[in-house]
Amino acid sequence: MPTLDGVAGTSQPVVVVGAGAAGTMAAIFAAESGRDVLLLESTNNGGRKIVISGGGRCNVLPSRMRPSQFVTTSSPNTLKKILLSWPLSEQRAFFEETLGIPLALEEETGKLFPVSNRSRDVRDALYAHARGRGVDIAFDTRVTGLKSPVSDRPWRVEHAGGEISARAVVLATGGLSVPASGSDGGGLRIAERLGHTIHPTYPALTPLVCDPPRHADLAGISLEVELEAPLQRGHFTARGGFLFTHRGYSGPAVLDISHLAVLSLMDGGDPQEIHVRWTDAGAQEWDRRLREGGTGTVGPLVRRELPDRLADRLVAESGVDPGRPLAGLTREERNSLVDVLARYLLPWTGDEGYRKAEVTGGGVALSEIHPRTLESRLRPGLHLCGEMLDAFGPIGGYNFLWGWATGRAAGLGAARAG
Repeated sequence: MPTLDGVAGTSQPVVVVGAGAAGTMAAIFAAESGRDVLLLESTNNGGRKIVISGGGRCNVLPSRMRPSQFVTTSSPNTLKKILLSWPLSEQRAFFEETLGIPLALEEETGKLFPVSNRSRDVRDALYAHARGRGVDIAFDTRVTGLKSPVSDRPWRVEHAGGEISARAVVLATGGLSVPASGSDGGGLRIAERLGHTIHPTYPALTPLVCDPPRHADLAGISLEVELEAPLQRGHFTARGGFLFTHRGYSGPAVLDISHLAVLSLMDGGDPQEIHVRWTDAGAQEWDRRLREGGTGTVGPLVRRELPDRLADRLVAESGVDPGRPLAGLTREERNSLVDVLARYLLPWTGDEGYRKAEVTGGGVALSEIHPRTLESRLRPGLHLCGEMLDAFGPIGGYNFLWGWATGRAAGLGAARAG
């Protein structure tokens, strides 16, 4: 296999490893700074997570963002600095004005999608813009290792066909989620071999399962709920769609809270309790409705608020006869109904793992990178970005926002090298 040294010109290029969201953005901004850039991708077409995201529509960005919505075991302050390095408004302008991809707000979710509703338009526009700025993209090129500079020698990027000299390297290989997209943790292993601390990784934003599948007969039912997980200090709340599946539970609210379930099993402690409030009404409101329901009965009252099959199941689990007159309910019966309607204990036992996880939790410790340039504090000239880093956000375009922001910072930082 011939060397790739000449692909990006005669000078030592900035080499970006991984042509996903973060890597492609890094390549664009390194090239716009006047550097020769070589973008290496292990798959034959790249950007697969962009293409499959949002059901093929690509949720490019959220319409609003708070750093407190993100999860990290590293410094929240460092996370905040990185997130705010490229404000949301400027990111949106980049897509709409620079790439020519108008975005439309989905009112009910607050998500921003391309007006075309085609995720390939996003991936293809990024690649076209990168090439237009002089970026050379090499597909089917798997990087196997990095050799850091010794004396005046440059970085050496090892791949199946040999080595590439680089003035700086950006690692943007993703985490472990959706392995079919090409994410296999190779970049994390390279970073670890170079001395970086890798906080334990785990599947995040992943569906939960129940074994045996207690609610398999409710598969397909979806509704808006509020989930709450009690923590040692306070509680974690997730609001949004909830979907019953044949194996358990999915939907945005479940995915957003799933990391707590996964971590509780990893830590070997008690499984994380997750309580469901099935409607807008809380415990006090349900108690009032049950007390003041007049001449009605339990079943019809609950059915008015919930899908019939779910309503019937919850009443059955409460142990109260659905034909029981509301006026005759005892306090014990009311409490039992309130428990299943407003603070239902979700019977999860596991998760769907990396195969269906949207992102990877854990990763490279943020304390080991400079927040402005994302350059390694341990290996000058190495920049890390995207899902490899110890941070992730909720469902709704937040993880693309993280990828775009970290990719830009890493690309600009790498361009200053040498």
